[in-house]
Amino acid sequence: MTQKELLYMEDAIGHEQNLETIFNNFSNELEDKSLASFIQKLAKKHHSLSEKLLKVMEDLKNE
Repeated sequence: MTQKELLYMEDAIGHEQNLETIFNNFSNELEDKSLASFIQKLAKKHHSLSEKLLKVMEDLKNE
């Protein structure tokens, strides 16, 4: 993997983690429980995506 590709992956992971944080914080501020639940699902989705990207990076490291 090139240096540019590694930097892209780092950025992508950071963006996913940032979105997870934003959605978690936003859902805690909502009074509407159904909307808060929906936003929490989005946070979990972005957490899952960041974990998948980290796994790809670990797999590449172990090759």
